[in-house]
Amino acid sequence: MITSLDQLDLSKQYTYADYLKWRFQERVELIRGRIFKMSPAPARKHQAISRYITSQMVKYFENRPCEWYYAPFDVRLPRKASKADKQVYTVVQPDICVICDKTKLDKRGCVGAPDLIIEILSPGNSKKEMKDKFEVYEEAGVREYWIVQSTDNNVLVYTLNEQGIFIGHRPFIEDEIMHSFIFPELKVDLREVFKD
Repeated sequence: MITSLDQLDLSKQYTYADYLKWRFQERVELIRGRIFKMSPAPARKHQAISRYITSQMVKYFENRPCEWYYAPFDVRLPRKASKADKQVYTVVQPDICVICDKTKLDKRGCVGAPDLIIEILSPGNSKKEMKDKFEVYEEAGVREYWIVQSTDNNVLVYTLNEQGIFIGHRPFIEDEIMHSFIFPELKVDLREVFKD
């Protein structure tokens, strides 16, 4: 049994089957088989942003068929048709995600692309969210991706076009009420999000 990250070769590629055997304190994600350490505990501002956005999710999705989850919640993104644990090389824990196709949900989380993923940047994770996760979310077919930039008080929104490419929209800034493009009635008051 693996109980410490020190027992692993961080240059090696791992699968979800490996991930299930690990029993260490640190939270990690797998992106294309590479291990990424997660921040030990998000800062208070990150938590406040997450709490407010979550409250909007509760209101919007209360009587709708989609389900939403917040971290820690495993989202497995298989690259091929096989969903076998040994064939899944990407396991992420988005801050918030929305899944409308309930066949993607199982007792361990979600297997397949959520419809909406929201990531809140923290110091030290910007590259991972802006590049590595952006690429796997696009490749997997996530329909909409929000990147909440707490230091710049804005939200970048990307939606998937018919060719499977993320298209960026004008950033929503701190004094606006933003909306989702795939759920147009889902609105978030950024004055409340960034008030701290």
